[in-house]
Amino acid sequence: MDMGRVIAVSGKGGAGKTLLAALLVRKLVKTGHKSILAIDADPDSNLPDALGVFVESTIGDIREEFSVEQSRLPPGYSKDAWLESKVFEIMVETPSFDVLVMGRPEGPGCYCAVNHILRKIIDSMTGGYDYAIIDAEAGLEHLSRRTTQNVDDMIVVTNGSLSGFNTAERIKNLANELRIKFKHLYLVVNRANSSHEKLILKRVGSIGLEFAGGIPEDANVAEYNLLGKSLLELPDDSPAVKAMDEIMEKLSMQGGK
Repeated sequence: MDMGRVIAVSGKGGAGKTLLAALLVRKLVKTGHKSILAIDADPDSNLPDALGVFVESTIGDIREEFSVEQSRLPPGYSKDAWLESKVFEIMVETPSFDVLVMGRPEGPGCYCAVNHILRKIIDSMTGGYDYAIIDAEAGLEHLSRRTTQNVDDMIVVTNGSLSGFNTAERIKNLANELRIKFKHLYLVVNRANSSHEKLILKRVGSIGLEFAGGIPEDANVAEYNLLGKSLLELPDDSPAVKAMDEIMEKLSMQGGK
């Protein structure tokens, strides 16, 4: 792969975005991929916990620090260089993957120029990895903020509720309105009930999304979340993990580097 593949996971709040993002990272690690960047772009920042990683600072912290430090930069030292160095400074590196957390969205001041530079830096970084997995903001904010405009594949997660499917349809429609083009726009149903498969497929087809599969209710996931254990440690025979194997095949993401 010459260019990195960027995959964003979206959907309504509480639908299971972070679960799917963590399972994606887990599967990529297990299949031998060594160049993975996990980006938590949700202000709730739950992805590091799901991956068993402690993150001290976020992009939001850099933005606030820059508002104070920019007047103190040495002559000839560019804002771009300062921001880029800070982004690399806050990244958490593990033997299997790296983690970057966006943190809180823009504050009360105008950060337009800074956000533009940061987006360029992050876009450049994602291209240096085989895979970048983004746990996006809930709802449609990531589209209106343009934080997921350079994404190859968008996976929308729903819990099977009408409101979840409606959010998925709004994401598709807004992406079209903003002329944000994805190579694929998938839908995954979390806590999927096999008895509802026909209804789900009919609903997916009516809104024009590619159905990548479902993740069943998994007692192991509930237990790991309660205990604060990394989802990377889920057993291979866990229902959610086995379902992820099938989803990865749909996404053509099997095999290592």
